[in-house]
Amino acid sequence: MNRIWNSVVGKLWVTILLLVSFVLFVFTVLMLEFLQNYHMQQAEISLRQTAATVASIVDDNETAESTSELLKDILPTGTNALIAISHVEVSFAMQEGVNKKEIQDTILANKSFHEVFQSDEPIIKEMMMPSSTDQEKMESYVVLGFPLNVENAVHGAVFIYQSPDALHKTSKETTKIVFLAAFIAFVLTTFFAFFLSSRITSPLRKMRELAFEIAKGNFEAKMPTTQNDEIGQLAVAFNQMGRQLKHNLEVINQENEQLSNILTSMTDAVITFNRDRTILLSNPPAERLMQKWFVNKGSQSAKPIPPELYHMLDHALMFEDKLEEEIEMDGSYYTFTISPLYSGEMIRGAVAVIRDMTEQHRLEKLRSDFIANVSHELRTPIAMLQGYSEALMDDDFIQDQEERNEITKIIYDESKRMGRLVTDLLDLARMESGHMTLYKDELPINSTFERITQKFAQVAKEKHVRLLFESEFNDEAMINIDEDRIEQVLTNLVDNALRHTDEGSVTVKVEQEPTFAKISVQDTGHGIPQEDLPYVFERFYKADKARTRSKGGTGLGLAIARNIVKAHSGNIMVDSVLKEGTTFTFYLPFD
Repeated sequence: MNRIWNSVVGKLWVTILLLVSFVLFVFTVLMLEFLQNYHMQQAEISLRQTAATVASIVDDNETAESTSELLKDILPTGTNALIAISHVEVSFAMQEGVNKKEIQDTILANKSFHEVFQSDEPIIKEMMMPSSTDQEKMESYVVLGFPLNVENAVHGAVFIYQSPDALHKTSKETTKIVFLAAFIAFVLTTFFAFFLSSRITSPLRKMRELAFEIAKGNFEAKMPTTQNDEIGQLAVAFNQMGRQLKHNLEVINQENEQLSNILTSMTDAVITFNRDRTILLSNPPAERLMQKWFVNKGSQSAKPIPPELYHMLDHALMFEDKLEEEIEMDGSYYTFTISPLYSGEMIRGAVAVIRDMTEQHRLEKLRSDFIANVSHELRTPIAMLQGYSEALMDDDFIQDQEERNEITKIIYDESKRMGRLVTDLLDLARMESGHMTLYKDELPINSTFERITQKFAQVAKEKHVRLLFESEFNDEAMINIDEDRIEQVLTNLVDNALRHTDEGSVTVKVEQEPTFAKISVQDTGHGIPQEDLPYVFERFYKADKARTRSKGGTGLGLAIARNIVKAHSGNIMVDSVLKEGTTFTFYLPFD
């Protein structure tokens, strides 16, 4: 029921019914009033005709008996007659029911009828008199006084009065007919109003259903356009709206997809903030960066971003200003660019672009260190070459051939040292550029690594260091490697271990993993400080520069070893405890 009242059909139906009901009500009231007046006029006419007939009969008949018989035949049902000689004397009366005497006295006592005894004009009047059917009831009667023997100055009169039952009966029948007609008109109006409303609102209901379909994303739904009226034009406009919505949503989806792809493919972190500082959107680099910040903060703060970024965000939102700053946080460097976002004239939020500059800073530091280290490494041999060359050119400074030979040997050793440095730099550059070519062969694991280890047996004996080799593989186990390159790696690791171990042992251990061969070089030497461990594989990095240079190192061996192991799809790592020893471990896969 509520659905009908809340629908257009129900509202149109009720509106039309109220309008028709009002018209029918006014029409019924006016019709009843008209019919009542009409019946009263017809009653007066009938009474006048009856009174004229009665007067003629009374004038022609001399006996009361004959007059009475004629009056019974003439008077209609419900009509009574009273013949009076004067207003105090009744000669004849004909009435049915009760209260005869009271009705006669009421008529004769009415002063309006006194003139009828002296005039030739009839008098008609509606008056209240006792009921002829109920002893205690008063009713309205139509009474007509008609003069008799008008040729006499004073004459009698006949009074015809009609019971209201006849008039009421006629009025009731008429009223029933009017109400029946009104009811039929109401029913027909209801039917046609409902039919008309349904015809008008049927396309609207169809449009509503299609609107829900469009809201669900079904833009293929179309409204049939069979009508040429306003509703048909509305259907055409509705279909055009659906097509335009589909086109606009496709454009929006394409733009969103492009924006999403751009944000996803960006290496910089992008975070969009609402005006209340909540995060609306972030790309994958931003998610990883926020996870990193949260892990670093631990339980110290529940906010997903550091307070420095909140301060910059507050400034951008408050002063509507673009900010670009580089900030160092927890050993990392970030460049923040924050720009306000506008919705019309108002700021609705801000977008922050965050670039992690830690690697750039590290590379810049490595570049500076590389230039400084190369310059430092080359400066000493160049200075020695220059100095001893000048000494050879000065014949006065060198007195004998033995001294000349010693200077020549020094020049030769320094040139070899410069050659090794340049060769290592070229090898490292070639490896890092991806131009290194591996020549792999199937080689026995035990014999290959044991041979490389035993090259340093004499050096270990001279330093009083125990050189050990251990393996979990059997003698038939094979591995696919570039022997020269792996020998370069292991040689570098064993040589470093012996140079940094004054007493103790150096152990080369080959262990078996499910898909890898694990090779470790463990010494009991001086060890490496923990803060230096992340940088030992960098070029020219030396934990003890003075001691390393005195022992002939260039600082490039571990960097070259790391690149060779990576070229074999392996991995290398270091673990060390200061003054207890160092263990270098690298993994080689079984191809």
